[in-house]
Amino acid sequence: MATPKNHSVMKAFALLKAFRDPAEWVTSCELSRRANLPEASGYRLIQTLEEIGAVARGPRGRYRPGLLLLSLSHNVTLAELLRDASHALMTELARKLDLTTHLAVLEHGMVTYVAKVSTPGAFAVHTRVGAQLEAYCSGLGKVLLAALPDEQMESFILDGELIALTPHTITSPAALRAELKMVRQLGYALDDRENQADMRCVAVPVLDREGRAVAALSAADGAERMTEAFQQKVRDALFDTASALRQKLYPVIAPIQSRRPIAAE
Repeated sequence: MATPKNHSVMKAFALLKAFRDPAEWVTSCELSRRANLPEASGYRLIQTLEEIGAVARGPRGRYRPGLLLLSLSHNVTLAELLRDASHALMTELARKLDLTTHLAVLEHGMVTYVAKVSTPGAFAVHTRVGAQLEAYCSGLGKVLLAALPDEQMESFILDGELIALTPHTITSPAALRAELKMVRQLGYALDDRENQADMRCVAVPVLDREGRAVAALSAADGAERMTEAFQQKVRDALFDTASALRQKLYPVIAPIQSRRPIAAE
């Protein structure tokens, strides 16, 4: 028999998620409306949340997120959450395809690896968790750059020289701009021997509750093995894994189609 849900807890979190900006002050009535709760029950829950410090009451009876949420956020990082939630899924993906899988986030214009799983006989990929990589020459980076707002993406493209790491690296701002536009349309990215001359890599976004890319998931293999036919198989498996990871990170959302254009924030 399944454990019954505690609806009061779910309603309280619905109220907390109703805040759209950390600096906004919102009435109890508006928070209840956003959370689809009756005003009376919403108000009672907000009073409890105020007592424990999860919300703070300000002028004219308006509320904003409280210090309790800030203190709790210090106990966990996005990288830790992603690594823990993805390990089993990435292990199965690597085993299924016999290659190396990576999970990464974008930090200050650089790709930061938060997880890596390889099979014993997989093609050697010279990466490690915690290391950083230029974003313009990797599948992971292209996915994460394509998800940026237009102004931020353009700022990255124009900020510094695009150094060639291999004869196949994109070094023209115009070419990178066109590549990222295509990544947005296709919903995935390919590193075609751009970072390592004998390697190809396919990457897809990991989406949050609102459909924004919070990370990127990739699979890398030797260029000879990563044919177009194998790339399609890898893409399908990556989309499935990214969708499963999204469900683990945000378990109350409804499943959506995995393959979709990458939305700029």
